[in-house]
Amino acid sequence: MNRALLIAFFSIGCVPSAPPLPGVLAPDRSLPALDLPAGHRHLIFKWDYQEGDILARGDGSVRTAAPDSARLDFFLGGGLGAGAAILIGDSLRAPNVELARRYIPPSPMMWAALGRLAIPALSDTVVRVDGDLLRADVGRPIQWRVAIKGDTVVALEHISGGKIIESLTREANGALVYQAPGARRRLTLNILRQQPGSFDATIWSL
Repeated sequence: MNRALLIAFFSIGCVPSAPPLPGVLAPDRSLPALDLPAGHRHLIFKWDYQEGDILARGDGSVRTAAPDSARLDFFLGGGLGAGAAILIGDSLRAPNVELARRYIPPSPMMWAALGRLAIPALSDTVVRVDGDLLRADVGRPIQWRVAIKGDTVVALEHISGGKIIESLTREANGALVYQAPGARRRLTLNILRQQPGSFDATIWSL
């Protein structure tokens, strides 16, 4: 077996299967509308990125404007570099879009991290209540699995062929963790503070 096939084999093998959805069936099969807070908001965070043997960390910020706009700025630790991207709806803009897509989670995952549920509209949604969590499988076959507590997305999983190919989890300490097991990719955002922001249209230019 050559090296490329060996890497592909182990990458596929480490992708977890999606277990049965826990909880009891909810009478309402619809999901709540979760949107960005009205107006502008500014989040400051520290980030850690891992892809295989590559490790990087630094500081960052996100400035959001309801209903569907966000500017992301990342600064590499030690002042070694910086990058920025703009997410509007499902559209990502950056000086180097391919590189930005490597480090920034896909738009449904990034929006879930920022408090907005923006998965594709699909039929056959199954909703279950599991304690204080609302859980749902979306699509047939299942393509998305979401867990919501109150008005907060605490987990979002992208599923293909019964496997969890990527996920976004809000941990108990507030950290946001994105993982793509097949690519051995993990991004952790530790939110330091968030507050109402005040910024003008110039932030949407790169």
